[in-house]
Amino acid sequence: MMKARDKVLIVDDSDINRSLLADMLAQDYELLEAANGLEAVTIMSQQYNEISLVLLDIVMPMMDGFEVLASMNKAGYIDHIPVIMISAETSSAYIDHAYDLGAAEYISRPFDEKTVKRRVKNTIMLYAKQKYLENMVTEQLLEKEKNNLVMVEILSHIVEFRNGESGLHVMHIRVITEALLKQLCRMTDRYNLTTEQIAMISNASALHDIGKISIPESILNKPGKLTPQEYAVIKTHSAIGAEMLEKIHYFETEKLVQVARDICRWHHERYDGRGYPDGLKGEEIPISAQVVSLADVYDALVSVRVYKAAYTHEEAMQMIFNGECGTFNPLLLECLKEAGPTLKKELKIRSLSGASRIELQDMARNLIQSGNASNRTLALLEQERTKYQFFASMSKEIQFEYNFHSDLLSISEWGSAQLGINEVIMHPLKDSQILNLFDSADFNDFLTKIRTAEPENPILSGTYPLNIKGVSRWFKVVARPLWVMEESSELTGVIGKFIDVHDEQIELDQLKQMAKIDSLTGLYNRAYAKRALDTILNTGGHASQNFALLVFDIDFFKSANDEYGHLFGDQVLANIARRIQANVRKSDISARIGGDEFLIFMEYKDHLEQMIERIFQALNGSYQGYDITVSMGVACFPQDGLDYLTLFHHADQALYAAKRRGRRQYCLYESSMQDLLTGVSAEA
Repeated sequence: MMKARDKVLIVDDSDINRSLLADMLAQDYELLEAANGLEAVTIMSQQYNEISLVLLDIVMPMMDGFEVLASMNKAGYIDHIPVIMISAETSSAYIDHAYDLGAAEYISRPFDEKTVKRRVKNTIMLYAKQKYLENMVTEQLLEKEKNNLVMVEILSHIVEFRNGESGLHVMHIRVITEALLKQLCRMTDRYNLTTEQIAMISNASALHDIGKISIPESILNKPGKLTPQEYAVIKTHSAIGAEMLEKIHYFETEKLVQVARDICRWHHERYDGRGYPDGLKGEEIPISAQVVSLADVYDALVSVRVYKAAYTHEEAMQMIFNGECGTFNPLLLECLKEAGPTLKKELKIRSLSGASRIELQDMARNLIQSGNASNRTLALLEQERTKYQFFASMSKEIQFEYNFHSDLLSISEWGSAQLGINEVIMHPLKDSQILNLFDSADFNDFLTKIRTAEPENPILSGTYPLNIKGVSRWFKVVARPLWVMEESSELTGVIGKFIDVHDEQIELDQLKQMAKIDSLTGLYNRAYAKRALDTILNTGGHASQNFALLVFDIDFFKSANDEYGHLFGDQVLANIARRIQANVRKSDISARIGGDEFLIFMEYKDHLEQMIERIFQALNGSYQGYDITVSMGVACFPQDGLDYLTLFHHADQALYAAKRRGRRQYCLYESSMQDLLTGVSAEA
């Protein structure tokens, strides 16, 4: 079987230089070419695991060789992909800077074929040996970790076997402990637990009952109720287990041993101090022992024992929260409540397929460490990516991917054409193409959603107007941040898509507008005006402001309908609306609140009567020979009322007073008018 050839990436803006290097190396290597640094970074981000070496020019457009090296350092590529700089620059400052940034070799132009071939071959061999040694060390560490876990498993299973229980209890305790600790870290930083500490406590939890090895089987496996004397013997297992671990002299300072010792001794302590063996209370109990204690109780309830049948998840939760199983840290109970549904499902899966899980982990580990397998996996992933891009283009979706370490944004080919921006953008947060695409407030809102998203609820979305080639269009963005192992706050990137929802958004805006606008006059309707006034008057930010509420109707409007018909009456109402709009400010609120009744709400500073007089005179006049006059009532905030209903009722009373005085006039509310309209509802 022919060995796969090493892949070399040639990066140079000169076609002839790339051609010369390709002629020298094509017989021995598979070649990739990039005409500038930006193309090179893009290729490396896509084929990182396949590239054996990069030949890199320094002086290039868009992104020079030094910037490529800096990007490789940031993304962590430089430790695994060797770089040979190729340049006509022979200055020591250039050469030193290249080496400082991680270049492995430096070749000056014009090229010497033998030198190029020898240095490429030697550099690839050197890095291959280094990678082999790294893999060997990694294998040894993994094997050591595996052996340690196997020994812990064997020892804990011996205890479980002697205890008459299935080995599932040990696995369950570890699963529950890990889930509770992760949930605890999401809810508080009080205990400052790292991912490594969570793994250590979870592993150490398997030894929580090691002291039971000293308890007689007749007591351990007794099907009936224990006597007080037998229960006293059982209770000794926690102290005995701790003592056993304390006597491991060669490893007594190992953190795993110390954590396991704490768990052994104190996993039967209770938060209220009523546990054993030391009667510790509250935070005197190490958090590791607190978590294992709760995990132990939960699994004991939902599992079959020689002395009991299994309770359901729901029954177990009820018993724990009712305090039937002792007192626990309230924060841990909240963690159990949050993690409960997941635990119920997870324990069922683990119970059915413990062996399969281990086999899959081993397969995954072997795949990661196998170069050929990785290439195959990457090829399959590339195939899936091509499929996704095809379907995304068919569904009018713009796919994007952001790599945090390389600070590189990649946009699907179809998407970049639609947005009118480049497919690949370095440093997108500073790039004018991206900054021009979003309104600054919308962009900050989107970034905030990314930064505050959590692995339990990772999908985020928002709808924003984007500047597409100078035209504003509405898009919905759906994105998913990516984290290291999905268990930390360290972002590695973001994937997502933009969906054009412009037509739907415009239709929605129109529907919203229709819901608040009177179709005949174009003014606000009664319901919206009330909500708008309530919002203004209830915010509390208007303490030093003065407002006037003007309520008016058309005098003898019924005669217009009777003499000229309802169509003419509608034209009169529309004419009044145009007069209102021509004489109020954009900040004022104008509405048609009934047949021929209208409302104007406006702020004033002084000269109130002059303002009212001006509007009143503007409303009176004629339309196609029909005389239009109005009667108006005015109530003022804050002196005449502090809320909409009170103000409207007082303005309505003033309007009634104006009509009683002969119409075609306005009245400001006075306290003497408060008995007018008695019995009439004040609700508008």
